[in-house]
Amino acid sequence: MTGTETVRYRRTADWLAGAPEFTAGLAKDAEALHAHIAAAAELPPPRPKAAHGSGEGEGEGKGEGEGAGEVAQCAPSVQDACRALRARFIGRHADAVYDELTDRRTARPRLADLLHRAADRYPGLVPTRAHMAEQAALAQADKDGSEIDQGIFVRGVLRAPTAGRHLLTSMLQPSPRALDLLPRFRRTDRMDLGSVRVERRGTAAHLTVTNGYCLNAEDNALGDAMETAVDLALCDDRIKVGVLRGGVMDHPRHRGRRVFSAGINLRHLHRGQISFVDFLLGRELGYVSKILRGVLDEPPAGSPADPFARSSGGTFAGHSADASADPFAPPRFAQKPWIAAVDSFAIGGGMQLLLVFDVVIAAADAYFSLPAAQEGIIPGAADLRLPRLVGGRLARQVVLSGRRIAATEPEARALCDEVVPPEQVTAAVEAAAARLADPAVVANKHALVAAEEPLDLFRTYMAEFAYAQAVRVNSPDVIDKLTRSLPGRPAAERGRGPCA
Repeated sequence: MTGTETVRYRRTADWLAGAPEFTAGLAKDAEALHAHIAAAAELPPPRPKAAHGSGEGEGEGKGEGEGAGEVAQCAPSVQDACRALRARFIGRHADAVYDELTDRRTARPRLADLLHRAADRYPGLVPTRAHMAEQAALAQADKDGSEIDQGIFVRGVLRAPTAGRHLLTSMLQPSPRALDLLPRFRRTDRMDLGSVRVERRGTAAHLTVTNGYCLNAEDNALGDAMETAVDLALCDDRIKVGVLRGGVMDHPRHRGRRVFSAGINLRHLHRGQISFVDFLLGRELGYVSKILRGVLDEPPAGSPADPFARSSGGTFAGHSADASADPFAPPRFAQKPWIAAVDSFAIGGGMQLLLVFDVVIAAADAYFSLPAAQEGIIPGAADLRLPRLVGGRLARQVVLSGRRIAATEPEARALCDEVVPPEQVTAAVEAAAARLADPAVVANKHALVAAEEPLDLFRTYMAEFAYAQAVRVNSPDVIDKLTRSLPGRPAAERGRGPCA
């Protein structure tokens, strides 16, 4: 080890040994976190080891030995130490930090806004908005793993029962876009959101996914459109039932056929165009949870009156607004039953969606698969929900080994309620929608959800998912799988990322 490398090593070792213990109050601990993280940025980086036989590195690098290897390990050690420090800080102060960022839980920022507030209020705790904007422009392989630091923060908040419950319910708010579009939807009974169309037919809202050029593969734009569409269905009190179905494809291999979903768009993931916060987390905490639990039915915090009231009075879900309501009262939700109609296949995220629907109708030639383990990522909340529906053994075959289940197999009875010839799917959906419009359905759905998946069960799962998924999408094996699998995937799976 040379003299320069010895200095590098000692400075880094001193920094590692000087990590704060976080035994003071929030303010002092936040200052200590900021100071230590800032000091890490000033540490000299280890000199890259020259390639063997390159002729470079003569002199300072000549005769590298065991000490030089220790220097080369400094960079990952510093990064890991910074992350451990952030985890200890948010683990100790999650409720206090969350209260500070939400005005003692009187404000309900969505997850992305919460992270921006945290970056501004607690420097060093999470990446800044500007840094994440720079990262968003990079391919997944070129990103620096800042999503892991966001995952650490979200895990810490969700692990704290009070803060975690408030965040989960805040994510069930109707989106501003949906509330802006709601009056027009009530007038026209139709809304084209680009990759999703919404149409009211009687008391049912029919959502048709039209991302046809890539077999309804999911991406950021589709996730945003789906959340808006689900909100419109839940916030319009004329609607009693929601229906989701894939549209007719213009993809060469399936032209003229309906397809439910090809799952996450792997090409977009490879390009770094799948947002960790807005899609990988926001999808689970947002519209998927809304299909299961309903939309938060309360006026915005601090609102003097309900600006979304119908002309006949009341809020979007039919309850009267009360601007003086206790902000700490239990939240209420506008919940409705949902039907999924599966044509052709439900792959990956498409199969995950089925696990929160009340009725699933499948065409006889359809199949289901969940290849997330083969891709290297975690299949949303499927690891929580699938064993409950199909049992632990079959769930492991599907999740860990990628077993595909045809709609006509006996095992599919745990995934879908009816299997009909493709030409009879529409009639089966209409019959199911008529059954689910009964007023008693909502009350019983609420009881079923409360028994099967209490909010705290979902909260504890999502806390661990937030960190684990951030690690997975930044793992070398996932990047390698994406790179190797994109050109020339098997024909049956080719819809999982053909979007160029």
